[in-house]
Amino acid sequence: MPLPKKPKRSPAEGELPFEYDWEPAEQVLTGYAGVPLFVRAVRSFGIPESVARGMHLKQRQRGFDEATYVESFLVLNALGGDCLDDFDRLREDAGLGQMLGHEIPSPEAARKFLYAFHDQNRIERAQRELAVGQVSYIPSESEPLRGLAQVNQDLVRAVAGRSGEQKIATVDVDATVIESWKREAKPTYQGSSGYQPVLALWAEMDLVLADEFRDGNVGAHMDLLGITKRAWAALPETVTERYYRGDSACYDQTLLKWLRNREREDGPRGYIGFAVSARMSESLKEKIRLIPEAGWQPYREDDEVILECAELPWDPVERKAGEVLDEVRYLVIRVRRRQGELFEDGVLTKFFAVVTNRFDFEPRRLLEWQREKAGSIEALHDVLKNELAAGVMPCGRFGANAAWLRLAAMTHNVLTGLKRVALKPEYLQARPKRLRFRIFCSPGTLIRHARQLRVRVGRLIEQLRDWAEAWRLLPAYGSA
Repeated sequence: MPLPKKPKRSPAEGELPFEYDWEPAEQVLTGYAGVPLFVRAVRSFGIPESVARGMHLKQRQRGFDEATYVESFLVLNALGGDCLDDFDRLREDAGLGQMLGHEIPSPEAARKFLYAFHDQNRIERAQRELAVGQVSYIPSESEPLRGLAQVNQDLVRAVAGRSGEQKIATVDVDATVIESWKREAKPTYQGSSGYQPVLALWAEMDLVLADEFRDGNVGAHMDLLGITKRAWAALPETVTERYYRGDSACYDQTLLKWLRNREREDGPRGYIGFAVSARMSESLKEKIRLIPEAGWQPYREDDEVILECAELPWDPVERKAGEVLDEVRYLVIRVRRRQGELFEDGVLTKFFAVVTNRFDFEPRRLLEWQREKAGSIEALHDVLKNELAAGVMPCGRFGANAAWLRLAAMTHNVLTGLKRVALKPEYLQARPKRLRFRIFCSPGTLIRHARQLRVRVGRLIEQLRDWAEAWRLLPAYGSA
């Protein structure tokens, strides 16, 4: 009888088949050989030129200029750094600075650059102007912050201009909570402390049009007209068809009347189709109770609940003399448990509503269109906070944190531009972590030959051909 074979030992068992040589490598190596593709996009979209035109700090920093600082922060975000100390990690890479043509700033230098965006006088002025009994406020932005906003607007238009003629723009507006345990952070409605910025996204292009940094105690519904106006101003002139979506924080009659007025001030003229979740007031509840049973139609259902929808022709706004506003309708969703049981709060039926001036969609399609913002603006919040650096604020200074958030949003826009303009279609939905794994964090060796720096990358030749095509599609600014 033959002896049983001894099981083959797995290569995953035991010691690794090598030893480290603990002396530093003499060659110039880099772990970020793919980052120049990202930086090529930064420069091809004209960010350095835009910074030089419109972003001037009050106190000029010695050493790096503003454009170099901005580029360095964008690189930090693209590579997954989420704190100022991570600049030291980038500085450890001997080849990164050589590939970029400039060194990476130290954490302390980067911190001082962020501090230049903070203007304490604006904070104190906003506090003095508080109404009696009011505790939350939105300070005006410092000049450097406004300059950085203009840089982002230029970036949006550059990416749009290189992505074909974009005629449709749906603007999604939403706030998000960023938790923070810094002494200066204010309490949020979730019970934690932190900040609650608002962002506006161009859904079709996945581009951040505007952002507004806010303390955690500022309600998400507070003064959304301002960021809405800035979002429309950031769009290129090619856009001729405009839409707007928001949750119940956007259910503000000042904002809605502005959207309904085709002769609106400080905004584009003409129709803006919108759908906004309505807050359930007593007057709205009374109107819903008057909907006949025959008015309800199937919406969707699952194992636990049945959802039906109905149309409610109602306008709570009283027009002023001569005021012309678009007509609106409310689309109501009724939610019931399949077994007729009560919900946790003791009610038998729940109602939700959306107000809209769009009459080109039947109710079910309109409600689905409004819900699509969950895959756009809410996905953006997730990327900014969990894959870029916006999830952790660098300090307690309000203006510095506002700049930190805006730089993360700009990184998102550059990544969007890189995917749309230069990379293969398979990358169009790629999140930052996938781009790092497949492109940015690639090993490379730097070689100098005939006074020219070359980088040899440890990737398959088929992948490098794709890189070469992307490089070609991102020419220097002004030559595209």
